[in-house]
Amino acid sequence: MTTPFSEKLRLVLKMLSMSSAQLASELGTDKSVVSRWLKGSVLPSAHNLSRLTSVIATRVASFRTLDWEREPQDFAEMFGADPDAISRAMGGRPQSRGLPLSNFVQMLESAGRRGKSYEGFFRSTRPAPTAPGRFVHEQGMIRRDPIGLLKLTMGSAGTVVEGWMIPLHGQLYSIATEMNSGTLLFGIFNGLGATKVNVFDGLTLLPGADKGRSPTATAILCERIGDLSGDPETDDRHCHELMAINPLAPEGSVPERIRNHLVRDIGPAQLALGGDWLLNALLSRSMSSGPDFDTLHAAEEIETKK
Repeated sequence: MTTPFSEKLRLVLKMLSMSSAQLASELGTDKSVVSRWLKGSVLPSAHNLSRLTSVIATRVASFRTLDWEREPQDFAEMFGADPDAISRAMGGRPQSRGLPLSNFVQMLESAGRRGKSYEGFFRSTRPAPTAPGRFVHEQGMIRRDPIGLLKLTMGSAGTVVEGWMIPLHGQLYSIATEMNSGTLLFGIFNGLGATKVNVFDGLTLLPGADKGRSPTATAILCERIGDLSGDPETDDRHCHELMAINPLAPEGSVPERIRNHLVRDIGPAQLALGGDWLLNALLSRSMSSGPDFDTLHAAEEIETKK
């Protein structure tokens, strides 16, 4: 399956009357590299995306790297094409123009500064919504996309969640979609100013398991379980392997300190005893950590049954 980027690149070549061979020549790269971009089997690295943008900018002076992030209609209009050109090329699927977030540029800048620290394979741990006393894991990958945003792909046993991780104002925000149902999921995590983040924790908000799908908030912790290889296809395969693992953690496999961190009593009675009035993830007791921290338990061999 081709990607939105590959369709945009095809449109660019068509509108600029360029062949893939000519583009490869101007980039100083092999034709097979451009061919893989056009097929959608691989995305350009940040360096190659910058070079590609520069080549296009010699013909469309206003073109910048951020323009690759434009919605298909807007992108097509930059090159004088039919605004629905990409939509038709992708089978006529309707294309959204996206949420008009006023701080989008700030998000990109922050991801550019902090994104590399969060790239890697991660496993989340949170209380099981339908099995009191038990915990569940989702596993997957955080990786910068060609635009510079942090793309989140996680899941378990057939459930896939895709979205974005946004480092901003010292915290890490998440907005994602469960791909089967279209359900939106949200998260706010304690950020970390480390060169490599091994653990981050916070709160997630998602629909509950009851019939009414009631809004449910819970504490969550994410641990690094591996680093990216640098080869997108290899990393994609590994990510899909991780997402096939059974999410229910074996009984007794989650260490006591993590259980206590994720599940605690809150409310008026606990407030009177010096505890918490609201569910929160205070920075003062955060487990977020960098590369010098002895990982909590993800460094141990994953025994989770598939």
